[in-house]
Amino acid sequence: MAVDYTVIVLYLAGMLAMGWWGMRRAKSKSEFLVAGRRLGPWMYSGTMAAIVLGGASTIGGVGLGYKYGLSGAWMVFTIGLGLLALSVFFSARIARLKVYTVSEMLDLRYGGKAGVISGVVMWAYTLMLAVTSTIAYATIFDVLFDLPRTVAIVLGGAIVVAYSTLGGMWSITLTDMVQFVVKTIGVLILLLPIAVIKAGGFAEMKAQLPTEYFAPLGIGGETIFTYVLIYTFGMLIGQDIWQRVFTARTDKVAKWGGTVAGTYCLVYALAGAVIGTAAKVLYPNLPSADDAFATIVKDELPMGVRGLVLAAALAAVMSTSSGALIACATVANNDIWSKLRGLTTGGGGEDHDEVKGNRLFILLMGIATICIAIALNDVVQALTVAYNLLVGGLLVPILGGLLWRRGTVQGALAAVTVGGLSVIGLMWAYGILANEPVYYGLLASLAAYVIVSLATRPTDAAVLANWRARLAGQDAADADADATPETVPAAATG
Repeated sequence: MAVDYTVIVLYLAGMLAMGWWGMRRAKSKSEFLVAGRRLGPWMYSGTMAAIVLGGASTIGGVGLGYKYGLSGAWMVFTIGLGLLALSVFFSARIARLKVYTVSEMLDLRYGGKAGVISGVVMWAYTLMLAVTSTIAYATIFDVLFDLPRTVAIVLGGAIVVAYSTLGGMWSITLTDMVQFVVKTIGVLILLLPIAVIKAGGFAEMKAQLPTEYFAPLGIGGETIFTYVLIYTFGMLIGQDIWQRVFTARTDKVAKWGGTVAGTYCLVYALAGAVIGTAAKVLYPNLPSADDAFATIVKDELPMGVRGLVLAAALAAVMSTSSGALIACATVANNDIWSKLRGLTTGGGGEDHDEVKGNRLFILLMGIATICIAIALNDVVQALTVAYNLLVGGLLVPILGGLLWRRGTVQGALAAVTVGGLSVIGLMWAYGILANEPVYYGLLASLAAYVIVSLATRPTDAAVLANWRARLAGQDAADADADATPETVPAAATG
C-alpha cells in the first residue's frame, strides 16, 4: 500500500498548496466568494461537475448499482437533469443578477423582507450537506489507513476547512478542477473498464444477474419521481449550485458550461451503476450496498491505480464538502448575521474587512460541521431532511419569482413558512425517509404562494423595474466593481 499512500498524501498536500495560492488571489469580497465572476467555460464546467458529483454520487451511486443494477443510475441521473435544466433555462438570468446568495435574489425580486427567513432555511440545508459530505471521509480513510471514525472525520474535514478558509472560492475552484480531473481518470477511465473486465464483461454480468438488474425502471417509478422532486428541483435552487453560477465570466459561459457539466453527470451516473452491477457479480453477498465501491477498489485494482481511484472518491467528497461549506458560511454571514445586525452586504470600500468576516465564518462553520459530523450517525436521514426543507420551503418562491410577475413578498414568506413547517410536520408523522413530506409540503407551499400573492397588493412597480433591469444585465457593474481583470489568473479565462 506504500504507493497508494504516497498518491493520497501528495494529493492532500496539493489541496493545501492550492489553498495557500488562492489566499494570495482572494483580496476582495467578489474574489473570495465568487472567484471574481471570471471563470471561463472549461474551468466553469469542471468545477460545476465537481461540486454536484460528491460522495453520494460516487460511493452512493455505485451502491445503488449494486442493489438495483443499471436503474441505480437514476439518482445521479436526476442530478444531471437538474443541472441541465438550471443551465439551459435559468443560469443566464441568474448570472446577470450579480448577487452572492439566493436570499439576495429573493430580496431583489420581492423588495426585501424575504431574505432572513429564506436564509435560515438555506443555511440549514447547506450545513447538513456539508455535514453529510464530511461524514463520508470516515469511509474513505478507513479503507486507506484503518483510522478510527472520529480521527478520519477530523483529518478530512480539517484539510477542507483549511484550504477553503485560506482562499475562499479561488482555492475551492482550483481544487475542484483538480478533483474533476482525478474523478474522470479514476472512475471513468480506470475503474469502469477494469470492473467490467473483472466481472467477465456484459454478457457474463447478464448471465449472472436477474433480468431486472438491466431494466431501465427497475428501481421503481415512485422512487424515480421522488428523485426528480428532490434532486432535479434541488439543483435549481441550492445556494451551493447558485454560488458556482455566480462565478461564470458571462451568462453564455453559465449556460453552455453548465450544459457540458450536466451532460458529464449523465455519463457519470451510468458509469457508477455499471460499476455497482459489476461489483454485484464479483461480491454477491456484501453486508451493505455502500461497501461495494470500497470493496471493488481494494480487492480488484493494482497498487497505484488503487490509490488514484481512492483519491477520486476523496476528491468527490471534498468538492461537495468545500462547496457546501462556503455556501453555508456565505449565507450565515451575508443573509443572517449581517441582516440581524442591521448591516448591508455591499460597499466596495469595506471589501477587505468583508473578506476577513467571510473567512472567519468559513472557519466557524467548518468547525461546527466537523463537530456535528462526529456526533451524527445517520447520513441518509440528515441529507433527506436537508433536501426536504430546501425543496418544500424554497422551490416555489424562487421559481415563482423567476417565472410569475404577480408573486409578492407576502406570498413568498407564506410559501417558505407553510412549506417548511408542513415538511417538518409530515416527516414527524410519516417518517423522515417517507416520500409524502416532500410531495405534500411542496403542494402546500405552492397553494400558500398563489393564494397569498393574489390576496395582497402586487409588488411595487419600481421594484419590478429594478428586477427586470438586473435580469437584463443593466446596472450590475457596481455590484462587482471590486473584481478587476488584473487580479485574475490567466488559467481562469480558459
